[in-house]
Amino acid sequence: MYQFNFDFDDFLATHWHQKPTVIKKGFNLFKDPISPDELAGLALEEEIDSRFVTNKEGTWNVTHGPFEDFKDFPETHAQLIIQAANHWHPGVASLSVPFKKLPDWLFDDLMICLSMPHGGVGPHIDQYDVFIVQGMGKRRWRVGPMGEYKDANHDTGLRQIEKFDPIIDEVLEPGDILYIPPGFPHEGNTIETSLSYSIGYRSPKEQELLSGFADFAVNNDLGDTHYHNPKIKTQTQNSMISSADYQALNKMLMRLLNNENAKRHWLGEQLSQSRHELNLMEADPLWTQEELIQFIQEGMILEKVYGLKTLYHENEPLDLYIHGEHIHIPEGAEKFLKILCCQETFTKKDLGPLIKNKAIKVLLLKLCNQGYWYPQA
Repeated sequence: MYQFNFDFDDFLATHWHQKPTVIKKGFNLFKDPISPDELAGLALEEEIDSRFVTNKEGTWNVTHGPFEDFKDFPETHAQLIIQAANHWHPGVASLSVPFKKLPDWLFDDLMICLSMPHGGVGPHIDQYDVFIVQGMGKRRWRVGPMGEYKDANHDTGLRQIEKFDPIIDEVLEPGDILYIPPGFPHEGNTIETSLSYSIGYRSPKEQELLSGFADFAVNNDLGDTHYHNPKIKTQTQNSMISSADYQALNKMLMRLLNNENAKRHWLGEQLSQSRHELNLMEADPLWTQEELIQFIQEGMILEKVYGLKTLYHENEPLDLYIHGEHIHIPEGAEKFLKILCCQETFTKKDLGPLIKNKAIKVLLLKLCNQGYWYPQA
């Protein structure tokens, strides 16, 4: 199990969303949770988001997976990138556990880079918080100040910029952590064959919130009411929007935006939706309720699929949000919500008397057949 070698609360108070920093030996005696061969194996899978970036002689090239093989993997100026590796590999998922001190709804994914000497993706800017944990090998990282920078190499999709003057210039070794807030330009250059792990936290933009709520309103037939004005009067300037009409239309809009119940459910659904493919363990054939309960009674463990987001609102202990779906928990079963949200696994002992609750058994069967939880011996 990975454990921080620093005070995370102090780090948040002094650096989160404020300034980049290097934490030397952030993890003591760090061991890579995955090997280069295993990582290359993930890039062969169709469901997994992978990229291969080369920059030989200053020419940038990006190829998207899945790949057939890596027989001709270059010895220099190359980098293999796997997004959301925590969804597909248990060892990698364990590296994200110490970071669970942060809200799960902010967590995006754990990306891994296998880099050959001089490999990288060039100078670029990300609009999310990232912790870069150095595994095997060494990489030199440069981070610049926030500012206005010119874009470069648009066609690669790497969001590259032109050069910057660094405020951080450090060589990272196994166990070191580099934290970069949104908007700071940075560049990694590989000194020796390296594995690095990027734990990303992405917050929504205002326009994403507005667009998402608008879609929710349409899909749920909210605000499906026309504006009516039975007291309309003639006006000399027919092209004018009157103040009264503006106020009435604005009132309609704000009534929709101020629907607290709708916003709460929409936000739970929105924030629980993963941006990356999940390795769902869908039952085939589907479990029957009798089979599932028998497995639990016999002591089997129910394990949550890696990367699955299970959220709830602080003051709403019966509303559960799983991968974009709102589920109402039966009255008196608040403990079940906490089990699903706060535990990676659970057993008969955790459920206690809830295992006899008919509504809970129906819900549990549904979640297992959807592939969100699966029995383990």
